[in-house]
Amino acid sequence: MNTYEHRKGKAVVKIVAPDGAPLRMKEVVIRQTKHKFLFGCAEFAVVPLANDQLEGEQKEKALWVFEKFLDLFNFATLPFYWGRFEPVRGNPDTVRLKKAAQWLKERGCVSKGHPLCWHTVTAPWLLEMTNTEILSAQLARIRREVNDFAGLIDMWDVINEVVIMPVFDKYDNGITRICKEMGRIPLVREVFKAAREANPRGIFLINDFNVSEAYAILIEGLLEAGVTIDAIGIQSHMHQGYWGVEKTLEVLERFSQFNLPIHFTETTLVSGHLMPSHIEDLNNYKVQEWPSTPEGEERQAREAVLHYKTLFAWPNVEAITWWNFLDGGWLNAPAGFITKDGRIKPIYHELYKLIKGEWWTGEQRLVTDEDGTVIVDGYLGEYEMSCAGQTASFALDKSSEIEIQLS
Repeated sequence: MNTYEHRKGKAVVKIVAPDGAPLRMKEVVIRQTKHKFLFGCAEFAVVPLANDQLEGEQKEKALWVFEKFLDLFNFATLPFYWGRFEPVRGNPDTVRLKKAAQWLKERGCVSKGHPLCWHTVTAPWLLEMTNTEILSAQLARIRREVNDFAGLIDMWDVINEVVIMPVFDKYDNGITRICKEMGRIPLVREVFKAAREANPRGIFLINDFNVSEAYAILIEGLLEAGVTIDAIGIQSHMHQGYWGVEKTLEVLERFSQFNLPIHFTETTLVSGHLMPSHIEDLNNYKVQEWPSTPEGEERQAREAVLHYKTLFAWPNVEAITWWNFLDGGWLNAPAGFITKDGRIKPIYHELYKLIKGEWWTGEQRLVTDEDGTVIVDGYLGEYEMSCAGQTASFALDKSSEIEIQLS
């Protein structure tokens, strides 16, 4: 049976008048407003929406989609693929991405940038450079983005899929070139150093789809080399079928040995037919149509609930990000919460029951004691208190004492 006590906290909240006197025997209403745990999703359509690049029905649909998005999630991944972000050297897409991050921040959503260094979708113009110049450009790119977005985006997937990076052979690219020459650990050390110098308060992740011992060995080597990793990113793209609880727990055990936060950064389960098991690189599976089916939608919802429960019960896990809110994203897969024709799928409703139901602290009506205090128990996160016609906000952590002075 899953237990979630590690996700809860207790606070002694003291409410005082403007003169500092405790408010005795007053009714207090407590409501949770936000989770501390990061329940996230990637949906890059926020970029054109935030930049007023949509019109008519397209805009109306996007607004409706993000209303549903923000009702469920408090965390979003924004796209920083170098080849798209800066297809022409010296002309980065900074302004549009800043507007997207600001739009999300104003709506209480934390943003993460993905990725800063990756051999896929990287800048094509790197191939015109020497390896020394490529490394210099990569580090400058990291410093620029992390510095430019500080305060809007303070969390980054610094390097993506580095296990395969030096042996990647599908096509030539600048990042594989320098990783092959330098080696994985020296490259990771340099990119993390550049990111941390640009924003010492940032949260910096390594991220990979390879969840085998090879990734664990790499992380062990990085830590021994003195690289500070703030969280381990785990991809769980399950287009070929749900991992199952046993494999999920095996992965969690493998990466919990480092006593670092774990983020499930890219999670998918499809609601149509499963991708054939013989496909080794998921990118090689290309289909024109991949329809969502009623039985597939029930399966997707059922397995997503089990996956989230398994992860939420594991203390090291601090974030879960689904990959694409709408069907037809990566690989044209029916992996979203909403179909292409705008129908909300069962997965949305079932996860909503968890995130905003079972794992959400219901409204509490309390009365202050002689010291003007109430005890608040609930899931970690942000709360709103109403008392004597006034409201105030506070954060519920593991164990704390909070004083709120009414004006």
